[in-house]
Amino acid sequence: MNATLFLRIAAAVMLLHFTGHTLGAVLSGPQHGAAEIAVRAAMDSVHFDVMGAMRSYWDFYYGFAVALSAVLLAHAVLFWQFASLAKTAPAVIRPFMLLFIAEWIAFAVIDYQYFFIVPLVMSIVTVACCAAAYWWTAPRTA
Repeated sequence: MNATLFLRIAAAVMLLHFTGHTLGAVLSGPQHGAAEIAVRAAMDSVHFDVMGAMRSYWDFYYGFAVALSAVLLAHAVLFWQFASLAKTAPAVIRPFMLLFIAEWIAFAVIDYQYFFIVPLVMSIVTVACCAAAYWWTAPRTA
């Protein structure tokens, strides 16, 4: 086991998370019948001025879903790049791993509070991979 392996796993988890989120939240249409269609119509019917732009609740909901997909894809790429860097400059990635641990703990709390088990498990696995990478990049004494 080493940091590179754990960061490659984290990259794969992020790619799966990106794919699932994008297919399920961004690209899919209403799947729960008339009630869901009515909620979306209601969200889209309320417009308000935000810094000179007219936006609806649906604009924010959908926009944040697209933004999260972009973040997940960017994290997949970052974890893959950090995996390569772990081989040559492990000390460089350690502070970033602490940041990612804190970030994905926050995501796990949000997933638990507002979403469902699949994103929660992916967030927990990401925390574990980042923590393992942090541990494996620690300086070792002979």
